[in-house]
Amino acid sequence: MTDLKEHAQSFAAYIGLDWADKKHNWTMQTADGQRSRGELLHTPEAIDAWAAELAQRFGGRPVAITLEQARGALIAMLSKYGHLHLFIVDPSRLNYYRKSVSPSGAKSDPVDGDLILDFQRKHPELVRCLAPDTVETRSLQFLTEQRRALVNQHTRYVQVLTHWLKQVFPQILEWFDDVSTPLVGDLLKRWPDLVKLKKVRPETLLQFLHDHNCRSVERNQQRLKELRTAVAATHDTALLKTANLMIATTIEMLATLRTSIEQFDDQIHAVYETHPDRFLMESLPGAGKALEPRLIAAMGTDRGRFRSAADMACCFGIAPVTESSGNSRWVHWRWQCSKFIRQTFHEWAACTVRKDGWARDHYERQRAKGKGHHAAVRSVAFKWIRILYRCWRDRVPYSEQRYLEALTRAAGKGKPAVNAAEPSVGLPSVQWKNCGGFSKPTKLSS
Repeated sequence: MTDLKEHAQSFAAYIGLDWADKKHNWTMQTADGQRSRGELLHTPEAIDAWAAELAQRFGGRPVAITLEQARGALIAMLSKYGHLHLFIVDPSRLNYYRKSVSPSGAKSDPVDGDLILDFQRKHPELVRCLAPDTVETRSLQFLTEQRRALVNQHTRYVQVLTHWLKQVFPQILEWFDDVSTPLVGDLLKRWPDLVKLKKVRPETLLQFLHDHNCRSVERNQQRLKELRTAVAATHDTALLKTANLMIATTIEMLATLRTSIEQFDDQIHAVYETHPDRFLMESLPGAGKALEPRLIAAMGTDRGRFRSAADMACCFGIAPVTESSGNSRWVHWRWQCSKFIRQTFHEWAACTVRKDGWARDHYERQRAKGKGHHAAVRSVAFKWIRILYRCWRDRVPYSEQRYLEALTRAAGKGKPAVNAAEPSVGLPSVQWKNCGGFSKPTKLSS
């Protein structure tokens, strides 16, 4: 990961930019040490004029701009200009730095511009360069993140629908396992309450269920039987008016979200098919078509982004954090990270433990030690990142057979190759030691 200190460019000026919604405050220091302040309106026209002014003033030489925002409208506007080199400072770091120089907590936008510039000049190794990845990778990053956001909204509206059905039409929750399906949505559109549904002829309802691929004769007959004896949950007119409107609205939202998620899936699949790192992700067990694009989006294509697997594990939020002072020691999970990426690796690791192999064996060992499910899955994810980092760096597909052979060689025993399809046959016993809250192999014994 490139930082400001390692950047080879000789900058004509350094700018600390405190971004906001309507206008931004900046502080600039030129090569001769002169400082100046200013304000920048948040409009494409104002930013374009400012960038042109900087280019004219410094003869097109590069200018370093440091700000707290790694993604957003301002970044999108500034990234158009080749002479503006963008650097990112972590907001939490800047917050602690602000407290160190201003214990009183005094704060203002112009002073924050000064603060960002000071941090940039005094701690260049802690400021990273914003180097955009390939178009395909960034497309997968945006698409997969927003797809997950739509899925979360879909889940929220399912909960809203369930909430209102429990009050006015709870029988639907018994008759159908998933209220988010088009079957339930179309049924509630056509017969929004129990009174109207009870008036329907059995043949009409059976045909409706058949048209929606709900063809279990036993289950449908059971629904008709329960419908005949069903009793309305409430007769409160005020509640029914609100509930019917909320149910109808929620059904429309769920239908729209389903369509949008399908469109995102199509776009993700189209981009993923053309990505040069697809062959790496297809070799990973348990990933599948849902997680493979998300793993590419997390890893990126810049092989210089991470110096080691430990850097990757920290960035992705899988490596734990240890706080120790005196006789006290606390190991907890990492809070300053991308929650979406951490979730991606957690979900993938959970998928791998369902298959035969070292991942399941390691998971079961962690559970036998008394660790909870999610702690054990994170331990598996921690080991997976070490493997995936090497495959990604060397552009070599994953092979469980090769991994087990490497594990044997690392232990210095020279054991013969083990069949990855039968991990329990001929596999030496692995002895483990605790390392940073996780387990790592120390040696193999027969």
